[in-house]
Amino acid sequence: MSDFLQAMANHSAARAAAISTAFSSADFDKPVVPLTLGTFDVIAEIKDRSPAEGVLKATNSYDDSDHISRARAYAAGGAAAISVLTEPSRFDGELAHLEAIVAAVPDTPVMRKDFLVEPVQILEARKAGASGLLLIATMLNDTKLREMLDCAWEHDLFVLLESFDREDLRRTSALLDNSVDQDKAEAGQLLVGVNTRDLRTLEVDPGRLEGLSPDLPNARCVAESGLLLPEDAARVVAWGYRIALVGTALMRSDDPAALIAAMRGAGAA
Repeated sequence: MSDFLQAMANHSAARAAAISTAFSSADFDKPVVPLTLGTFDVIAEIKDRSPAEGVLKATNSYDDSDHISRARAYAAGGAAAISVLTEPSRFDGELAHLEAIVAAVPDTPVMRKDFLVEPVQILEARKAGASGLLLIATMLNDTKLREMLDCAWEHDLFVLLESFDREDLRRTSALLDNSVDQDKAEAGQLLVGVNTRDLRTLEVDPGRLEGLSPDLPNARCVAESGLLLPEDAARVVAWGYRIALVGTALMRSDDPAALIAAMRGAGAA
């Protein structure tokens, strides 16, 4: 694991240890919004900062109304889901951001994006109203990944399982030998992501999506990072990707709804 990922894992483990485990059934009363997928889809991301790009909004302070207006624009553009960064140390995220967005766009599934390492963080996300979450394969050994997936399935959440290399994809493909995971993949609830950003250097490797395309498993696959224009969406379709996760381009766009619609149209075409 790279130094950056290890630091994120350590910080996440400390946050997980601070979570009260006294959950009750009433904590999970917020509805799970089903993920509905079409020919080509966009998962639209809300994040205030990234270690590679710096601040992605006008100020560093949390502006609830800006998150909400952007989330509503994402929904209007036809985003299949909204990804919300909740990592605080390097992304300025908070679980409160996710809760506010869930309330603002009740018909759109909202996904928790973070460096999750313990099932209790999945329960925390479910309590906040998340309908899905990101898991990073290389951060989780086989036993822990199994625990995390089982917890997500128990609470009817969709999972975007992120990979960086062939070994990650090999492990993901092996999961599909399990009938439950296979059923989730066929239903579009287990998504397989390939992140083009190298978390050792924080640079984008534009050749990774194409280079790993022969290793993609039989699941709905997500191209992550580095997609800026509708032409990028059209390009990744040829390599087997059917969803784009787009963050920086949308956070910096004056018309994110139009950009989402254009990407969806280009990918579908």
